[in-house]
Amino acid sequence: MKGRLVCLRLVKNLWEFIKTGVRRKVKEEVKAEKVTIHPPSTNKIYLKALILHAPEEVERIKDEVRSGNIVIVRISPIVEKSVEDAKRVINELSEFISSVGGDIARLGDERIILTPSSVQIWREKTS
Repeated sequence: MKGRLVCLRLVKNLWEFIKTGVRRKVKEEVKAEKVTIHPPSTNKIYLKALILHAPEEVERIKDEVRSGNIVIVRISPIVEKSVEDAKRVINELSEFISSVGGDIARLGDERIILTPSSVQIWREKTS
């Protein structure tokens, strides 16, 4: 039961991290089995969902990431119009994310997610 409580606290801490965008050092005291959390910052990170219709909209996505927000982009509209434009835009976003130290990943066939440098996307290791 104690292990389950510690696990639930860790999940709660992770959710708070995602909500506040603050990197906190979580210390686990093995003897007392407690998790210590530092108070959240006043800065907020938003999770925004955007639709990419044209290459001109890429700057808005970059601005959101520069502002520290996480962006989920539906790319199917631009793919339907022009596969070449879609490839070019995704390459541009990948290079941008690399230059700012963020992260980018595919979410299924229709979406990508972009994160600022303070957030890393977890990926399952494959053998």
